[in-house]
Amino acid sequence: MLATIINVVLVLVGSAVGLLFRNLISQRLMAILTHALGLCVLGIGVSNMLGTQNTLCVIVCMVVGAILGNAVDIERRLEGAGDLIRGRLLQKQGSSRFTEGFVNTALLFCVGAMAITGSIEAGLNHNYEIIISKGVIDGVTAISFAATMGIGVAFSTIPLLIYQGGITLLAGLVGPYLPEAVVTEMTAVGGTLIVAIAINMLELGKTRIQVGNLLPAMFLPIVYLPVAEWLGNLL
Repeated sequence: MLATIINVVLVLVGSAVGLLFRNLISQRLMAILTHALGLCVLGIGVSNMLGTQNTLCVIVCMVVGAILGNAVDIERRLEGAGDLIRGRLLQKQGSSRFTEGFVNTALLFCVGAMAITGSIEAGLNHNYEIIISKGVIDGVTAISFAATMGIGVAFSTIPLLIYQGGITLLAGLVGPYLPEAVVTEMTAVGGTLIVAIAINMLELGKTRIQVGNLLPAMFLPIVYLPVAEWLGNLL
């Protein structure tokens, strides 16, 4: 929970800065900050990737995870769920800037691969790097949104605390029952997903990587390693 609390505090600080200095913040500065943070996220992802003890596991899990995620089309479903929630809440509450700021940023901060991978990493390994990095990104984003949409952005920390905190606590409960090798490879696959997020942030690809469709890969080492060991014993 500590990492999520830090994330919440960073969003609150960003919201305060956006409200106080709304007339001094340029889009050019926000773009430069986003690229700088993207480089930091890339470093974290690569570091986690290199921790693998079984490169074939990472490759197979990424391939199978991509197939599964694409079949379900997780990315589109996440976006659709976000649009549905946004539309219903804004329609119900009216189009006030408070509600718009709250809904848009709550979805932005919660619905994403970095929130999930970071929370799982925090719960499994007590490694807060990803969530704190996400918190810095969220804080910078909050500056821009608060400057244009107002104090509703700060209140998005309530669902953020519940969502990320819940995933972290769940991962912490399950973690002790997972073999160390499984946790290691889940971390490595998660690092690969973080690299994909960084590529999107840095706008390095011709098309945006649909990281949501890759999310199943992070859980596949739970299945892959026992099956690989069983096959190895047969052969």
